[in-house]
Amino acid sequence: MKGEYTQRAKSAQVDEIRALEQMKDREIDTTDIPPALDWSKAVVGKFYRPIKKPLTIRVDADVLAWLKGQGKGYQTRINALLRRSMEKAGSGESAVRMSERDNRRPPAERVSADQGVASSGRRPTRK
Repeated sequence: MKGEYTQRAKSAQVDEIRALEQMKDREIDTTDIPPALDWSKAVVGKFYRPIKKPLTIRVDADVLAWLKGQGKGYQTRINALLRRSMEKAGSGESAVRMSERDNRRPPAERVSADQGVASSGRRPTRK
């Protein structure tokens, strides 16, 4: 029967993983893993990917046409342009920390810098 060996192999792997999960770290035999002696070519943050958040923004039609006219990946380009601008501004405070700080404010004080919209979703009233 086609796929029977694959199914047995997967089943055996699942059994082995379950057995390893039950073991304490010091009980697992790692002697077959070669030691990493040379870290000179290691790259810090090579696989780091910042968390992406969905966003709806309004952009001038000509700006969007220019971004899309450069080929596939216009959203990635928008992100790169914004990141470059953020890093150039060099506030010394990461966006994550700024967001956390903003979330500690009372709701009436939470106003989005780019849209002027309070966290309640309503525009702040002018006095």
